[in-house]
Amino acid sequence: MKKTTLSYKILSNKELDFLKDTYVQDKINGMSEKDLKNFVFDCINHQIKGTIGNEEETEAWKEIENFYEDRFEALVKEIQQKFQGFTNSREETLEDHEKRSKLLETNKIESEKEDMWED
Repeated sequence: MKKTTLSYKILSNKELDFLKDTYVQDKINGMSEKDLKNFVFDCINHQIKGTIGNEEETEAWKEIENFYEDRFEALVKEIQQKFQGFTNSREETLEDHEKRSKLLETNKIESEKEDMWED
């Protein structure tokens, strides 16, 4: 029997939202605790480490600060002490940040360029 190909376009927005909610709930219910932890780890890891530019970095910083609350300042100092022997770590971080920012700016400029052959 041939499988019928359906498209999301046959559903109204409310129906599509309900289908998405149903899928999310069923997906979560079907995952083991280990799978859930791995999934959440991947999501948070991507969200925090995937930041590019000052604005996103600031958002991630605030999220981390809010999570650790009163312990945040002590944690930052502890990390600084741990990496004190690595004198190049801050310079490398700044260089990496500058490279990512330049790449983001270059991509923005490239996407704004207009093709001379397009009408």
